[in-house]
Amino acid sequence: MAAYLHGFIPEEQQRLMDQAGVLGYLIYPRIDFAGCKKLLEIGSGVGAQTETLLRLYPDLEVTCVDFSQSQIDRAKQTLAFAGDRVRFICQDATQLELDDKFDSVFICWALEHIPDAYRVLEGIKPCLLPNSKLWFTEVFNSSFYFNPPLPGLSKYYDAYNEFQRSLGGDPDIGANLGNLLLRAGYKQIKLFHGGFHLDQRNPEDLRRITQYWKGLMKSASSGMIDAGLIIEDHILAMEMDLDTISIDENAVFFYHFVQISATI
Repeated sequence: MAAYLHGFIPEEQQRLMDQAGVLGYLIYPRIDFAGCKKLLEIGSGVGAQTETLLRLYPDLEVTCVDFSQSQIDRAKQTLAFAGDRVRFICQDATQLELDDKFDSVFICWALEHIPDAYRVLEGIKPCLLPNSKLWFTEVFNSSFYFNPPLPGLSKYYDAYNEFQRSLGGDPDIGANLGNLLLRAGYKQIKLFHGGFHLDQRNPEDLRRITQYWKGLMKSASSGMIDAGLIIEDHILAMEMDLDTISIDENAVFFYHFVQISATI
């Protein structure tokens, strides 16, 4: 398992909760677990996405798998309202040992952090019932485009992606996931794009997402500094560039992630 890009400090755990609120309207309109009873979530983290799933699907029971006990401890607090509808397992997703069968799988912003995503896709197959529904939401960081061109943000973003790769992650896993699912023997694989294309037509949305982007970028800053990829001044330059984009009359802020549905 790769080291986690964003870290496990309480501030980062709160950022994950906030992220679920900011991006939820982009993630969930297409996802459909209607009729499902037992869902496996890989990389459940602090339970931010799990909370949404439990509220959207009142009959759903969720098994949360994460390799970090500190994330699971926070998730137990977040999901206390769900009682016995949720259980937690601390395991490496590439070496799953589960004693149950599931009719659905949800993975969101998790495979990007795992060096061998294919092993995860292979590893969950024995745990699935026939015709199980699977939904994936993953990053495609090469899709990021912004205007005006600003060197502080450009350099920081390049370093951010380099850092993730150095940890064994894949910042473009979303673009490659369809082939991995096909190779692993999944069926009815369908790809969709989600994300945002923001400009001054919707200035409030532009400001909200650029502020969110600051937090996302800064979440890796400590590790990036330790790795010698950036210094403190680079963080400030990145933040200033995002502020510039938020008010520039010709601003464009574009990013697409990838969603995939499949069955087994």
